[in-house]
Amino acid sequence: MEWYVVGLGLLGLLMLFITIGLPIPFALAAASLPFLWQIQGWETSIVSSELKLWGVWIDYILLAVPLFVFLGELIGKSNIGPNLYQFLHQGVRIKGSAAYGSIGASAGFGAVCGSSMVGALTIGGVALPEMLRLGYGKRLSSGVLAAGGTLSVLIPPSLILLFYGIVTDQSIGDLFIAGVIPGLILVSSFVVVVLVWGILKPQDIPSSEDATKMPMMLIISTVGPVVLIGLVITVAIYAGIATPTEAAAVAALLTVILAFWVGGLTWKGFKDSIFATMRTMGYLGLLLSAGVLFGFVLTYYRVPQQFTELFLSFELSPYTVLAIVLVFYIILGMFLEPVSMTFITLPTIYPLMNAAGFDLIWFGVVYTITMEIAVLTPPVGLNLYVIQAIGREQVSIGDVIMGCLPFIAAMILLITILIVAPDVALWLPEQMR
Repeated sequence: MEWYVVGLGLLGLLMLFITIGLPIPFALAAASLPFLWQIQGWETSIVSSELKLWGVWIDYILLAVPLFVFLGELIGKSNIGPNLYQFLHQGVRIKGSAAYGSIGASAGFGAVCGSSMVGALTIGGVALPEMLRLGYGKRLSSGVLAAGGTLSVLIPPSLILLFYGIVTDQSIGDLFIAGVIPGLILVSSFVVVVLVWGILKPQDIPSSEDATKMPMMLIISTVGPVVLIGLVITVAIYAGIATPTEAAAVAALLTVILAFWVGGLTWKGFKDSIFATMRTMGYLGLLLSAGVLFGFVLTYYRVPQQFTELFLSFELSPYTVLAIVLVFYIILGMFLEPVSMTFITLPTIYPLMNAAGFDLIWFGVVYTITMEIAVLTPPVGLNLYVIQAIGREQVSIGDVIMGCLPFIAAMILLITILIVAPDVALWLPEQMR
């Protein structure tokens, strides 16, 4: 069977199954099976599918995924995340401190949790009602929180960077450290967006806020856990003391202790964190398994390699290829969430980017920022609906979308900076080697 027949057949079946409402993991598997039967026959393909399913669940590297998800759930169910926002809001007594505090809290949360949706839900659940109560504009309040959640995707540890490393066989540690400087630039860009917003629309930011000063012990118990967990993850991975999986395990155990000790975590919250992690991993595990099956069929028929050769035969410049890929992902992000996009498209796209001459660590950072834009683009922008659900009575989905536009522009500017100066992402990994 020709590679293009397989590629178009897989894509057509996948779109058909998604359109009729089949969950994406089952759609991926169902699209793969007819072609797997062509390769191995019915009985062998069933055994092969079982082995691939089991292989995903026992993969040592993938153990980092549930551990980071669990860590984020613990922080979300305790007072650590909400208190971090309150500290940054009340501790910085300047005009717009609630908006700046939202960005800072999202960045701090991102340093210990790799999930965009959990970040938006945890910080947004506290910050959005408070910002609306203080008199912030609906679009600014919802936009800064929806966009702030994406900082968890870029600032390590990042689940998207972790999945990217698994699919492309790149160093997880190098990918994580490559996201540090771009992450800090993005945080600074978001601050500038709020500053400019306040100048252009001063009515959206109250001139004074009735925030009470936090006691020193509460500040220590708020900032201390986030700094300590972040340091454990960062130092363990970047100093070569532990693998990402080992660092995630130690950080998760430390988070359990701190969440109970200073974060006010209850046994009910602890059990809820476990069950939430199990639900998330139930979906992600099936998605990973189906993605492996999908990737096996693609690789067997050499679809990525042949697609790369076909694309390069047009003799487009590398940056034209990059532009086409980024536009493709932004459009696709309107219909699929980032994890699904990673396992459906990346096995075909990354060989093309490698053949075009781009460093795959650098492309991992650019790819991740593009995924951040994807969670802010309708109709399937997850962060949009998380924030709108929190402020359902006061904020419309249109307010959230319009509020995100300046922050999306900041992300596009960051991608431009990375294209013009790749060392922004590559300098730090090179220094750590």
